[in-house]
Order: sequence, then C-alpha cells, then structure tokens
Amino acid sequence: MLTWLQVIAVVGLLVAGAVAGIIAGVLVSRKNSSSSSASSSSSNSSSSSSDPSNFDKDENLHVSFYGIAYTPAGSQLDANCGNSLDDIIKDVQLLSQITTRVRLYGADCNQSALVLEAIVQTKVDLTVWLGNYISATDAGEAYERQRDTIKEVIQTYGTDHIGGITVGNEFMLNYVESQGTDDVTGTVGTTGANMLITNITDTRSMLSDLSVDLPVGTADAGAYFNEALLSEVDYGMANVHPWFGDVSIDDAATWTWSFFQENDVSISDEVSNTPTMYIAETGWPTKSSDTDSESNGASDASEANLQIFLDDFVCQANANGTEYFFFEFFDEEWKDETYGGVEGWWGLFNSDRTLKNVTIPTCD
Repeated sequence: MLTWLQVIAVVGLLVAGAVAGIIAGVLVSRKNSSSSSASSSSSNSSSSSSDPSNFDKDENLHVSFYGIAYTPAGSQLDANCGNSLDDIIKDVQLLSQITTRVRLYGADCNQSALVLEAIVQTKVDLTVWLGNYISATDAGEAYERQRDTIKEVIQTYGTDHIGGITVGNEFMLNYVESQGTDDVTGTVGTTGANMLITNITDTRSMLSDLSVDLPVGTADAGAYFNEALLSEVDYGMANVHPWFGDVSIDDAATWTWSFFQENDVSISDEVSNTPTMYIAETGWPTKSSDTDSESNGASDASEANLQIFLDDFVCQANANGTEYFFFEFFDEEWKDETYGGVEGWWGLFNSDRTLKNVTIPTCD
C-alpha cells in the first residue's frame, strides 16, 4: 500500500550531519560498553526496576502472532528523527509479549541499532528483519546510506537477532505505477525488477565482505511480484489487505489466505530457488479520520471488526503454516496527519501503547 511506505527523504546537510552523529554515538557507545545495559535506565512505566529486562508482563497479552510489522515512532528523516532508545525499549517489552518476530521498513534514523540495542537490554526472544527502503529516483542515495548503516549495525551487534534484510518496500508497485502501468510481467516490470535486483546483489556482496550469511529479500504489494524478481531473492514479503480488496470482514481471513496463495506462493513455486513467501502486512483498520473512508464498501473500520479478523485469521494462519507479519504494532499519528482516512489507525495498540478494545487470541 503506497501510503504505508516509511517516508525516506533527502534532507539538508545540517539534518544529515545530526543523524550521522546520532548513529555514530549510539554505535560507538555500544562498542565501548562492557555490559549489555546502557548507563541510563529506561523510563518505561511497565518496568519494575532500572533493569529493562525486569518488566511487568500484561496478562492480556499472549505470544500468538507469527510476526508484527513495526516502525519505531519518530523514525522518518523528514521529521528529524525523533525516535529514542527509551521509547523503543518500551515497544520491545510489549512486542515480546505478543510475538517473537518483527519486521522493519527502513534503516534511517538509526532504528536498526536502536531496536537491536533494546533487544539486548531487555533480553527478550525477538528476531528482526531489517529493512532498506529505497527509491528509484535518487541515484541510489537512500539505498547506499541505509546499506552502510546496516553494515555497521551487523558489525556491532552480530546476527543473532537478525532474520534477514529486506531490500525495498513496494518498490515494484511504485515503479510500475510511475510509468503509467500495473503490468509487472512486461518490459516495465522487468526493468523495475532489474533495478531492484542490482541493490539486492549489492547487499549480498556487502554481507559476503563481512563473512555473514543472512537471507536477503524484498517486500511489495501482493500483486506486484514477478518471476524475474523472485528468482533472485531468498524470500518475498507480500502486503495482502482485505480492506483494500473491498472484502467484507466476514470473508476477510479466507480471502487473505486465498489471495496470498494464488498471487504470491504460486509464483514462488514456479521459480527454481523457491523463495520463502511471507505475508508482509495484513490487518484491519479501527477507524477513519473522515467519513468518506469509514467503510471499504463492504465493512466498517472499527475495533469490533479488527477483533473479528484477529479471531478468524491469527490462530488459523499459525495452524496452517502461513508466515505473516500482522499490521501493525501501534497507530502512527504521522500517517494520519499526512494521508488521513484510515492510514494512521491500523495498530493493535493506540499510539500511547495502550491496548485497543480487543482481545489478543490465545493460540496453541
């Protein structure tokens, strides 16, 4: 979905210098630390001590989700990178109570290092798929900046808590639509795939230089993969949203599984390397900022309907082996401010980290 892209902007030299200073400061601090705990403790209200690994568990939360889509608040360059380790520690404490896997969308604003540092300090069982959000129109600047950041993060933290590196998020969707088409199998689609494959190959080379073996993949809208692209990745992540398919909430879970199998798994099965296929995003919005977007034509955006989708999808997907990242951890206010409609209201949690009026499924 175009409006869920993590915003990547080329900012002025002053902002870039400040971001670089933040990255260097956190990583150097990590390298020079003699223990896994930072000198300043988290202000997390759920923590029962100054040790971030000693925090209160919420009896309403269960490790029921295969994975969760997550972007730390304040991780956009054009918002001057307002994220913080203390806030991400709070997020990680909550995330660890509902899943063992999270996916990020990009590496700007030092989010990769901050998330990994939070995992180290909280000592939770959490694996992260790092992201490199790239653009087709900036001569590779965003890609190279994030690639270098990811390289330094791996050198600092190792790979124990990294599940893979996702190069691109909806790159194919953006590229083919910018060329006035939705055909990913023709000339335009092949050109876009080759552009993305160049970055994927370069990421593999970076990992090889580090003597590191990690899966490398890409994420895109569920109908925008082609064989040329999937033949060059270890995994593909597909956004599959019944809301945007104008599907009723009663049919949403079944439609999600069927769409994923027919449009994504089927292509993966046709290429010789048979990459692992994940659902990168699926979920249901809980409200809209305007009346025109309160319904997708079949069902409303509401917490009651999110509950139905949770009940119909989560445990069943776990049981049939579907690997998915539920969208998303918490509401993102910047999306509402930028796009309106339902865009900012997909979280399981409100933006203040309070659980919405839903019950997390308890799965076997």
